[in-house]
Amino acid sequence: MTVDSKAIGKDLQLAFFEKIGPDQPLRQLFEHLPGVFFFIKDRSSRMMGASSKLYERLGCVSEEEMVGATDYDFFPNQIADGFVRDDQRVMKTGESLINRVEIWYNEQRLLDWFMTTKLPVRNVNGEVIGLMGTVRSYASSRKLLLPYSHISRAVEYIRSNHRQRITIAELSKKAGLSTRQLNRKFQEAFSMSAQEFLAKTRIQAASDALLNSDLSITDIGLEFGFCDQSAFTQTFRKHIGLTPQKFRRRYRN
Repeated sequence: MTVDSKAIGKDLQLAFFEKIGPDQPLRQLFEHLPGVFFFIKDRSSRMMGASSKLYERLGCVSEEEMVGATDYDFFPNQIADGFVRDDQRVMKTGESLINRVEIWYNEQRLLDWFMTTKLPVRNVNGEVIGLMGTVRSYASSRKLLLPYSHISRAVEYIRSNHRQRITIAELSKKAGLSTRQLNRKFQEAFSMSAQEFLAKTRIQAASDALLNSDLSITDIGLEFGFCDQSAFTQTFRKHIGLTPQKFRRRYRN
């Protein structure tokens, strides 16, 4: 393709999208993708649009009711903080976030595993003015992750046994893969190593325990597989940005 033909193609594309107008029907595609929730946010992480599945899941009766709201209107502060932190990172760097494993609400309004993808939205001058993204339940995502079916056994083992001490060698054996193969497939599926996935799962469960139980920080760390409070505190701060003690003080009330 020559330079001239590329320029002509670009002009055709721009003319086509100008005809569509601001309310682009491309968004309607997400209404028909099973298990997929779609959203658009502005630079302040305020909702500018959402699929009906998403606003209904969060208790709204229309898209208009959701517009202008933030994650803080629907989630506990400690969960919303994580979402907004990721939003701002995407908009600041202009880099997409793909298949991030997060906690979100399932149909029973209980927090469960979901996979989130976020991409920057740019104006005609190339400036980032917001982001758009999708959320998929882990259950529905498993079908999309069939090429990584070996690690699904490791993932399910983590989900069922994250309170215990689990080694990567143990996970590799469950998956029938070498440690190197296991980590490569986790990186391909979740953009993180098997060890990071395990730590993230434990930290999310420990966060809930910090807010909803009277167990000491040491006991919570031991309950979720950390060898001592120091290891728990170090890993918790790496993932959450706060020590367990500061997290409990900030969000418990």
